[in-house]
Amino acid sequence: MPSNQPANLRTPQPTLPTDTVLQVKDIEFHYPHSDYRMRLGRIACASGKAIAIVGPSGCGKTTFLNLAAGILTPSSGTIAVNGIILSSLSPAAAAAFRLSRIGLIFQEFELVEHLTVGDNILLPVHLGLTSRRVAIETEARKLADRSGISRYWKKRPRHLSHGERQRVAICRALSTDPDLILADEPTGNLDPANKRKALDLMIASAREHGRALVVATHDLELLDAFDEVFRFDELNENQEGRP
Repeated sequence: MPSNQPANLRTPQPTLPTDTVLQVKDIEFHYPHSDYRMRLGRIACASGKAIAIVGPSGCGKTTFLNLAAGILTPSSGTIAVNGIILSSLSPAAAAAFRLSRIGLIFQEFELVEHLTVGDNILLPVHLGLTSRRVAIETEARKLADRSGISRYWKKRPRHLSHGERQRVAICRALSTDPDLILADEPTGNLDPANKRKALDLMIASAREHGRALVVATHDLELLDAFDEVFRFDELNENQEGRP
């Protein structure tokens, strides 16, 4: 795996021995002033593998992705990405790690409407990954070509279809050469043909570059593409309320 980490992550961090990219062990989490509780045993995703998280709305899929990204912190247990325990990082270091090593893909795309397609894909550079600008831009243009959106590089997102907007979001997440890709209902707004294209692009990236891919999805017809499927409502040992 690449070792391009931000400067403030170069000091030794508590680690777990691992041959996987994502390790989740015995976590508990709850939101303040809410009845929702999450208790999970073990979930792992290895390099080059793709796993799906499925379950009804409100079962905690998005919460789990936010925990795996280090956006939320469990009250107990450990979540590690390539051996680095996310809860051991300061908020600033966690944000830097997430920007550099984790690719996030959202159902609503989260594109910046006043930026061009190219600048949306290169948003991680604008947010701080300036030392890797050349490598990120080279990869971004390759991904744009591969996904068929390079002709929109200098246009605004309003000129794109839903499927094309989602491909921009996917290219943005993959361009930083992440170790872990987390996708929250990434095909939820797409027609069947574009659903398969978007998923194929994410899975191909995981296979070719040794990344781990975790997808929360309602699209049961796509589950045959994954190496493993976790039914989240069955995994969560203490579901009460909704996140």
